[in-house]
Amino acid sequence: MIQKIKSTEKIVRNIEINNTVVFESDKKETKSEIKKEFEKLFNVKVESINTNIRRNKKIIYVKLKPEFKAIDVATKLGLM
Repeated sequence: MIQKIKSTEKIVRNIEINNTVVFESDKKETKSEIKKEFEKLFNVKVESINTNIRRNKKIIYVKLKPEFKAIDVATKLGLM
């Protein structure tokens, strides 16, 4: 389950340039579970997911397919 959307200058640049959204999630969730949930919540298609565990939290990098814009997802979430 998506817990917290991340927002820093680097992440905003990632949204604009790489079409990638970054958020925190539960450590126990798998990439396939995250992909299904993200696609259902935001009505988009995911190209790839990368994960990183920092300070006992799982950081998720979700790259969207080119026909979907990460900036639209960020706008819905109030980041932009």
